[in-house]
Amino acid sequence: QVQLVESGGGLVQPGGSLRLSCRASGFIFSTYSMGWSRQAPGKERELVAVITNTGGTTTYADSVKGRFTISRDNSKNTVYLQMNSLKVEDTAVYYCHRGARFRDYWGQGTQVTVSS
Repeated sequence: QVQLVESGGGLVQPGGSLRLSCRASGFIFSTYSMGWSRQAPGKERELVAVITNTGGTTTYADSVKGRFTISRDNSKNTVYLQMNSLKVEDTAVYYCHRGARFRDYWGQGTQVTVSS
């Protein structure tokens, strides 16, 4: 069964950094694009970043471009989201998902809170 488990969320001050991890199982990880989306209370879910199966191409939302980096280690079945220069507006539940445009499986989410 497909399983996506996020970790690494927490409380961080504005300007700080956080690295999220998503460990995948139950499918051939290296054949799928992966991505991260987020949802803040009262706001629409936002696609944050996607990465192709080999890691050769990445795409970012304008809101995080230049600050966030998505990467993957196919030998570990893990996708990462490095978040730098965090802003209060980045506060949200972050979800890992399988697929870029078509997202068929989702993790449980991990809370990221940016606050002073």
